[in-house]
Amino acid sequence: MSDGSEYTRRSRFRLGPTVIAPLVIAAFVGLNLLYVAFACPFDLSPDEAHYWDWSRHLDYCYYSKGPLVAWLIRGSCAAFGDTPFAVRLPAVLCGGLLLLGLHRLTARATGDTRLALGVVLVAMTLPPVAAGSVLMTIDPPFLACWVWAAVLFQDGEARRAGLLVALGTLAKLTMLLFPACVLGWLVATRQPFARRHVVFFTLSALGLVPLLVWNAAHDWLGVRHLLGHGGAGEPVAGPIGVLALLGGQLGLLGVWFVFWLLAAVRFRSDARTAFLWWLSVPVFGLFLLASFRTTGQPNWPLPAYLTGAVLAAVWVKGRWPQRAIRVWVWAAVGVGVAAGGVLRYPGTVRPALARLVPSPTADRPAPVRQLDPTARLLGWRHLAERVDAVRDRIAAETGEEPLLAGMTWVIPGELGFYCRGHPTVYSFGAALADRFSQYDVWRPNPVADAQAFAGRTFVYVGEAIPDGTFRQVELAEVVVARDNYIPVANWKIWVCRGFLGFRYPTDRDHPIRY
Repeated sequence: MSDGSEYTRRSRFRLGPTVIAPLVIAAFVGLNLLYVAFACPFDLSPDEAHYWDWSRHLDYCYYSKGPLVAWLIRGSCAAFGDTPFAVRLPAVLCGGLLLLGLHRLTARATGDTRLALGVVLVAMTLPPVAAGSVLMTIDPPFLACWVWAAVLFQDGEARRAGLLVALGTLAKLTMLLFPACVLGWLVATRQPFARRHVVFFTLSALGLVPLLVWNAAHDWLGVRHLLGHGGAGEPVAGPIGVLALLGGQLGLLGVWFVFWLLAAVRFRSDARTAFLWWLSVPVFGLFLLASFRTTGQPNWPLPAYLTGAVLAAVWVKGRWPQRAIRVWVWAAVGVGVAAGGVLRYPGTVRPALARLVPSPTADRPAPVRQLDPTARLLGWRHLAERVDAVRDRIAAETGEEPLLAGMTWVIPGELGFYCRGHPTVYSFGAALADRFSQYDVWRPNPVADAQAFAGRTFVYVGEAIPDGTFRQVELAEVVVARDNYIPVANWKIWVCRGFLGFRYPTDRDHPIRY
């Protein structure tokens, strides 16, 4: 008859949810590292390539964003070279930090480490987290700063929380909503305004200093760009903007969005969750109001769902038995894994999507892009190879290396990254009705400083150039990129000889949009 000693020995080595959660997150990070290093089918997205180009010109602010994304990319590329893996490595690490912070917030609010593990499992399969953990945009560092600022503030580490807010502000100005929400929480709950709160708000404001200094030196370009995002000068979106925002959130989060809405109403006056509520609901409310003015991007309210996920977990815990929660978590994880597999390897479903759209034509050579948003991450390497071939031909003919340019802001970063030698690439966008961009800030550039480029030959990617800009323009090649024989992108490469400069009849006709 056993005396139970064997069971006791085995139980000592049983892994609990507190230990399992870091292991799961470490596995998630490890798999993402392998994915971006060896198995990712995507070229750099236009945003990633744009920020990589920023990282070649280190500054303390840029036209449309703070400097943190460029700093992180440059630090990674300095260590591992200018490769897609190096560009995306900070996103992978920030994704792991985000999940660790989310686990800690949930465990503290619910007192249930199993439920906290469940929240992490579901979160890592949601599209914003899954994509944000492998694609390097401003969101990965910003969201990691947001969740850990919440963790530290709740732990009484107001000074460290303030520093993280300042750091997050260097990634995205939306971080300034964090101290605003904290102030709302202090006032609404009648918390005593202590010295630590003064320190927190003071340190939080430090992130604005480099942004304001840069903007003051650059005619407040970033401020004007921010006002443009707010819809200044544009038609009012009205109910369509609201429906677009709500539909986008439901598409990104699925049933989690419904749970969050229910929790937002249920816990509006609950003292236990008031801090989390104030860091969630007002943020979403602000973007909901803004959607009346302008149709924004689905990722804008994302910080609301970090503490919002904890609210949803508390709501579920108070209403569902543990068995039902376990079933739902594993069902949600299963659906998320399947959806994530399709998002990471869209080539598995692209043939089916191609059958749902019209056949390619000369006017529309890549119709699958209507249904497949991942197509914008394909073909850039192939385009760069064809641009390099045209560059070589022109250099052989003239004995001079041609300059490179793109029609819009999305092209220079891609060509700069994938073309041989990582050349400098210019944008003609500000002269061709595209919006103002960082390429118009860097000087000299062909739009603002025509004399510095007079007579030069450009290899240009885009649509036709207005007459009178060059002495001679010829269409060199139409590039169609294919994935598994399916056209996914197309571009026109032009050889433009003898640059004369862009001309406008009057200042009023200048098409620059900030």
